[in-house]
Amino acid sequence: MDKKIYLTKEGIEDLKAELEQLSSVKRPEVLERLSQARNMGDLSENAEYAAAKEELTFIDGRIDELEEILKRVTLIDDSKSSKTTIELGSKVILHHNGKKDEYSVVGEWEADPIDKKISHQSPLGKALLGKKSGDSVEVEAPAGKILYKVVEVS
Repeated sequence: MDKKIYLTKEGIEDLKAELEQLSSVKRPEVLERLSQARNMGDLSENAEYAAAKEELTFIDGRIDELEEILKRVTLIDDSKSSKTTIELGSKVILHHNGKKDEYSVVGEWEADPIDKKISHQSPLGKALLGKKSGDSVEVEAPAGKILYKVVEVS
């Protein structure tokens, strides 16, 4: 069975935009470079041809990957969120070591720790699912156990 891929509406739009950019802009540019390099003669010693061919292979692979993701995606519909229990699509404010941070719980394809988007499959994400405001969660990390307090769920 194929594993479900969970994305927010924003995540789906980002992937569609990347697919469009690759398909209509990048790929045609690389095909043109490849065609020009092919016209330069001996392909065995043509670095531009080899580079363009490698880039085309990468782009085609990414296009295939994006198309597959978009076929299997399940929308995280935060309008149906309970707003009291943490689930996929929830925004949560956590208190840890005297400071508060807001995080979004998202699917693994959309996770970005720098942007405070945590995967529901990560240790913290798994610990948070099902929790409510006021609950505490303990997460095992390489540096030891980390204790978080859920301040708010939205």
